Amino acid sequence: MARGNRSMGGCESLGGGRIRRAAWVIGAVILLALVATALWLWGRTSANEGVSVVMQSAVDGEDQACAAEGGGREEIVYHSRKNDRMEIALSFDDGPHPRYTPEILSILAEYGVRATFFMVGENVGYYPDAATAVLEAGHEIGNHTFSHHRLRKMTADEIREEILACEDAISSVAEYRPRFVRPPEGCMNDGLRQAAAELDYRIVLWDIDTLDWAHTPPAAIAQHILDEVEAGDIILMHDFIGHNSPTPEALRLVIPALIERGYRLVTVGELIDGDESGVRVSDGDETGGKRG
Repeated sequence: MARGNRSMGGCESLGGGRIRRAAWVIGAVILLALVATALWLWGRTSANEGVSVVMQSAVDGEDQACAAEGGGREEIVYHSRKNDRMEIALSFDDGPHPRYTPEILSILAEYGVRATFFMVGENVGYYPDAATAVLEAGHEIGNHTFSHHRLRKMTADEIREEILACEDAISSVAEYRPRFVRPPEGCMNDGLRQAAAELDYRIVLWDIDTLDWAHTPPAAIAQHILDEVEAGDIILMHDFIGHNSPTPEALRLVIPALIERGYRLVTVGELIDGDESGVRVSDGDETGGKRG
């Protein structure tokens, strides 16, 4: 009888262990489900804030789905402008640079192509001759903010000042005002959308990131472009990179290959609107006053 009690007690102990293990398993499954749900909700929130806007799809090159919070206003964010004319746009960020901008201008001139340079206002102040050389060579200038700070945590007023300060820097040396703005690193928020609308700017991102900023080898940059390119694409490159920029050599490889395939390299303004989308101003022009 005593043996039976011990045997039964052992069975009860064994059953309790199984129950505890099952409870741990169920608890772990519930915890994983909660974590997965939290990550999903965070991802949706980030996308709504525009953090991942570079990866959003666009219809005919235009993203019209976003509206400034509470404003009820549609916006257009350009990643590309699909067309049947084999047009694509090269764009260069972060300049001007005293060495690489002139080198890139020389390469573009060699092949007779035009491009868009999204300039940082501070760098325009440091290297005004390089900024004016871009316009004198027939290229387009875009606004890349004054200080290249991430805009995600800035208010609309702070972003507005960044855009205006860059605009003033450009117009002071080149008598020119851009109408396209590209946020640093492609990071967006509702403040940028509001500021861009108020200042009559359109937001331009890109379809192809060449990763030249990461010092990707020139041949790899060129091959990546050739593998991915389609008519209407906006290609992101940089004319201001630290020592030994791969961008000039990549251009020497990829531009003739693109031309051989029948592509026509144009400015962003030409791609989107059919013409350059900047405004030349002078002291006597009614469009030449500073916008407050």
